[in-house]
Amino acid sequence: MSRISTTKLAYCTPPSEAILSLAANVKTAIFDVDGVLTDGTVYVGEDAKQMLAFHIHDGKGLRMLIEAGINVAWATARRGDAVLARAHELGVELVMDGCRNKAQAVHQVAAQFGHGPSACSYLGDDIIDIAAIEVVGLGAAVADAHPQVISCAAWTTQHSGGRGAARELAELLLLAQNKLNY
Repeated sequence: MSRISTTKLAYCTPPSEAILSLAANVKTAIFDVDGVLTDGTVYVGEDAKQMLAFHIHDGKGLRMLIEAGINVAWATARRGDAVLARAHELGVELVMDGCRNKAQAVHQVAAQFGHGPSACSYLGDDIIDIAAIEVVGLGAAVADAHPQVISCAAWTTQHSGGRGAARELAELLLLAQNKLNY
């Protein structure tokens, strides 16, 4: 860890030089929602309205990325007002909802931000995310992801989905790009 100090890390454990090198090239961070930005639990009220719980630390991590000039996008199979409301609240400018082909979504997101998929990271948790993880420059899995997802990812968080995993990736990207400020 000679090139970057890891003394400021709150969430992210000190990464390897190889992972730091991949993270240094990320211009756009793409996140799945269910199981990544949430713990995967869906609350359904009597009126059939769904509610999701988002961790405040993950939200702060996304804001840190945006404020540092790293694009943030969501690619989720879920459709719903809760996802769009949280994205709007955080300032996430691109949400690919109802997305079944995550690799295609990565290509669309990258094109919208004017670069290729190799300049993206993707954080996922389930089988549907594998194609996206394999096409980006830094494919990552949450700690409680499906074992096949973890085996495809270059990096795995220490935190579970909806419990700080997104913040952990945010800190990794910011650390690698010398933009981590508290």
